[in-house]
Amino acid sequence: MATTMEQMRAWQGPAVLSYGFRPFFFGAGLLAALLIALWVPWYLGFIRVPSAFAPLNWHIHELLFGYVPGVIAGFLLTAVPNWTGRLPVVGWPLGALFALWLGGRAIVAFSAGLAPDLVAGVTIAFPLALGLLLAREVMAGRNWRNLKVLVALGALILAQGFFHYEIAVFGRAETSTRLGIAATMMLIMIIGGRIVPSFTRNWIKRANPGREPREFGRYDLAAMLLGGIALAGWILATHLPGLAAPIGAALAVAALVHLWRLLRWAPDRTWREPLVMVLHVAYAFVPLGFGLAAIAVLGEDPGWHQAAIHAWTSGGIGLMTLAVMTRASRGHSGRPLTAPLGTVLVYAAITAAALLRIAAALLPEAMLVLLGLSGLSWCLGFLGFALLYARILLWPPLR
Repeated sequence: MATTMEQMRAWQGPAVLSYGFRPFFFGAGLLAALLIALWVPWYLGFIRVPSAFAPLNWHIHELLFGYVPGVIAGFLLTAVPNWTGRLPVVGWPLGALFALWLGGRAIVAFSAGLAPDLVAGVTIAFPLALGLLLAREVMAGRNWRNLKVLVALGALILAQGFFHYEIAVFGRAETSTRLGIAATMMLIMIIGGRIVPSFTRNWIKRANPGREPREFGRYDLAAMLLGGIALAGWILATHLPGLAAPIGAALAVAALVHLWRLLRWAPDRTWREPLVMVLHVAYAFVPLGFGLAAIAVLGEDPGWHQAAIHAWTSGGIGLMTLAVMTRASRGHSGRPLTAPLGTVLVYAAITAAALLRIAAALLPEAMLVLLGLSGLSWCLGFLGFALLYARILLWPPLR
């Protein structure tokens, strides 16, 4: 049977279709920049996008159910063959999957006048196809330990379907948005809990011998369980105001537990290599989001609520996905596992975007200025990624 590398080398078509991370990371990077470049002026009333979605709903849907599944596809289509020992999806089947993802982005952007059921069906087709493909690979490879990744992906798909229902019935999507964020945070806690200590350990052994991250164990399992319980409470918090105290307490405990989880991974030993350090900075937004959410639930303050959401989304999701995309792109194309200056500047831009967006939520008197600066930093960061990594992602694979 052909190996993964032999399967890639056998493909004679466009290089971008030779590996799952190539089209999806490049497309996701451009999409992330384009979405905010359009949304900020649209939200402020300067432009109009021909979408049936209101600006805020479009912003949420396309980042949470467009950008995030694109990055997930790029990562899992690259990682699952290594997990299962089965051949990767390459060539025209990969191109068809990418086209399905692009079709979802296009129909949402130009959905004015289209039937809502049609829009929902087209957008959900991609994550469903991806989920079924990955489920087949995991089960065929009997890689049962990664079923939890599929469960979290399934929750994200469910959230997207519920999002369309809430928009159609209520005009807003509070519960489904929270479910989508929670599902994505669970993926970060699961996959981040695997790659952050692993990549850190590999780098320390090679370049900075000494104290290493703690091995995955019962503490990590307990941390993910507590995080999942706290997120479930957060999803239901608006429907169960009488349970604000226990939900807030659970979120506060999750913040402390995940902060300690991060500290167990020796983040202080990674500052000399930004490609590794950025993973720790990104994960730090997980406990920060739990802490801000605890304050929001206990104080019923919408500003803290928005701050928590953007700690998890702009910070945790934005920076972690960028960190994964840069490392995977360099590693799977044979580049050195180190961050050049341009990559470091991209990390700094997205970190600044997240902090400015959190500040905008907490400082309403400066919201417009901070929102604009955050949007600019975000666009520069992801556009910078797309430009810097275009050669890696679109150039022929190493032979």
